Amino acid sequence: MAEINLLDLYPKSKRPIDERVRVISAETRAIARQYGQEFFDGDRLYGYGGYKYDGRWVPIAKRIGDHYRLAKDAAILDVGCAKGFLLHDFRNLMPKAKLAGLDISEYAIQNAMESVRGDLTVGTASDLPYEDKSFDLVISINTIHNLPREECAQALREISRVSRGAAFVTVDAWRTDEEKQRLLKWILTAQTYMSTSDWEQFFEKAGYRGDYFWFIP
Repeated sequence: MAEINLLDLYPKSKRPIDERVRVISAETRAIARQYGQEFFDGDRLYGYGGYKYDGRWVPIAKRIGDHYRLAKDAAILDVGCAKGFLLHDFRNLMPKAKLAGLDISEYAIQNAMESVRGDLTVGTASDLPYEDKSFDLVISINTIHNLPREECAQALREISRVSRGAAFVTVDAWRTDEEKQRLLKWILTAQTYMSTSDWEQFFEKAGYRGDYFWFIP
């Protein structure tokens, strides 16, 4: 288990945090947590404000593939795959790879990239519909923290269960009080968030042995 930033080539959000906190309410969070059209392609207030493919995951797919030295026919699972953008880029990078994606959003799966849509499943990270040790690599980026604490721990156990060894997750976290206040202003859908040191203890208690990094706005 190691802390490693495999998303360092991903563009940083330019949305002002103070502006975001002024418009987030219990109602907007409730709508966002439905993970439907409003979250992905509705008003920016409720989520992405238009979740469209732009190629930004291409260098991430290459970085992850290189880091884990994945074989050309590796089996890869993306938990919280949304519309399958990262898996689409893995398919272009590794045409022989066995890809699978899971997301709680029926809307996202229905509107996923055609290249991988047939490989995607609607489901929850806390109950993965795959056999033990099915994948060479399991990825979950900014997803499991959207679950309540106990379900989040179960999702970590599920990720470990279906992985043959390699796994990588990112979660909402903070290192300092200043980062904590910024995160609390930013959060829209997350239900489990804590300091980086608390997360590491949480991983250990859940039996998660994969790699990890943080989302810190």
